[in-house]
Amino acid sequence: MSVRLKSVLAVPAAALAAAAALSACSPITQVQGYQVIDEQPATAKVGEDTLTTVRTRFGTPTMVSTFDPNVWFYVNQVNDTFGFYRPHIRQRMIVAISFDKATQKVAAVNQFSEKDGHVIAYNGRETPTRGKQMSVLEQILGTIGARALPQEEDDPGRVGQRP
Repeated sequence: MSVRLKSVLAVPAAALAAAAALSACSPITQVQGYQVIDEQPATAKVGEDTLTTVRTRFGTPTMVSTFDPNVWFYVNQVNDTFGFYRPHIRQRMIVAISFDKATQKVAAVNQFSEKDGHVIAYNGRETPTRGKQMSVLEQILGTIGARALPQEEDDPGRVGQRP
């Protein structure tokens, strides 16, 4: 190979290597939850909008409260992931819309962000269960030599048998 040909090939190879290195540093962005199309759920009007108009304007909520079905949540979260690291939350929006039980009108609209969240101390302890914990090898070897129980004649007087 001539020196000129090597230098011509070196420039595209260097550009390709630089592009690969820069693309490795760019984050992977994921948008999860409610996708705002026309209007933000936070624009719901207290006392004017009803359950039906909220569903028509904003769509089905992301979640409905477990203890009070008259509280709807619209949740949106944007995550950035760099390489093999854990995802980093760039933005979180939670809009809680409460409805009056009697009139089905909006009673309150609350907007929360990531700053309003609380860190929950997770307890990793487990409650032990009764019985023997078998390993995979014990389960596999335990079936070797096992035979099916012989079939007995159906006796309608036996307990636990269907007639």
